[in-house]
Amino acid sequence: MRVGVLTGGGDCPGLNAVIRGVVRKGVQEYGYAFTGFRDGWRGPLEGDTVRLDIAAVRGILPRGGTILGSSRTNPLQQENGIRRIKESLAKEEIDALVAIGGEDTLGVAARLADVYGVQVVGVPKTIDNDLSATDYTFGFDTAVNIATEAIDRLHTTAESHMRVLVVEVMGRHAGWIALHSGLAGGANVILIPEQRFDVDQVCAWVTSRFKASYAPIVVVAEGAMPKDGDLVLKDESLDSFGHVRLSGIGEWLAKQIERRTGKEARTTVLGHIQRGGTPSAFDRWLATRFGLHAIEAVHDGDFGTMVALRGTDIVRVPLSEATSKLKTVDPRLYAEVGVFFG
Repeated sequence: MRVGVLTGGGDCPGLNAVIRGVVRKGVQEYGYAFTGFRDGWRGPLEGDTVRLDIAAVRGILPRGGTILGSSRTNPLQQENGIRRIKESLAKEEIDALVAIGGEDTLGVAARLADVYGVQVVGVPKTIDNDLSATDYTFGFDTAVNIATEAIDRLHTTAESHMRVLVVEVMGRHAGWIALHSGLAGGANVILIPEQRFDVDQVCAWVTSRFKASYAPIVVVAEGAMPKDGDLVLKDESLDSFGHVRLSGIGEWLAKQIERRTGKEARTTVLGHIQRGGTPSAFDRWLATRFGLHAIEAVHDGDFGTMVALRGTDIVRVPLSEATSKLKTVDPRLYAEVGVFFG
């Protein structure tokens, strides 16, 4: 059997660990051959491939990013996209495909499996941790650790200058990174997309912090919105899946705080720093297990499924279930951390 592998969407720490797990077990236990497709769905669309074998995956476990490259190419928006993918798979004699990605990549995989009969197994990947069918996705832990370290460092400069520091982290629809890193880093305000925020209340928390002779740290997810406003965008352009480019809420909020409180405020946007670098031990562990179980699903012929973490077990769920809705922060969980605001 020959198995294709691709990584789509935004890169994140742990992708190489998945590839390694898939290839090592597939070759050593099942005798499979592997073909990698470059740059997500662009690879099968254009027939851009690379050989994957044991030698190709040696030493990649601690490496961030993906040796296969990634992109946000949407084959459903390409002329004859599905036909071109099926022709590419046939040309490369691909019997099954392992698609590693988030909501968009797996949405395409689900369509290929359910409508067009392509034999696909999915692996969940998103640092936002917003896929509802799995407890955690790899890359999330690394992003939280990076954001927490940044917040720890920013406390010292905030207190040295007695200024407000607003830290903008990733999180388009879900505030998991903001919530986890903000709580772990001792932030004084945490703002997430699931709960619209009152700027006056934020300013009151900031003022309260200064009265205690400490400088406040505000952590805000890029998708957070004020009660009387909309998303703050970099520009109006859309990617091939229809997503706008976020970023700017941190700078907007810092200006509001400075204007309303008279206190100096500065912004730090972590951006792609959260995606980069070596994966944490947990993400290496989880990504490796996902890879091992994904190729096992291929061996079992259990296509149209995605591997997922439930507790400490790796299970399989239908791809359609995995992409049907996002996992967002429960209001009760957000309320728990409110005691630390201000």
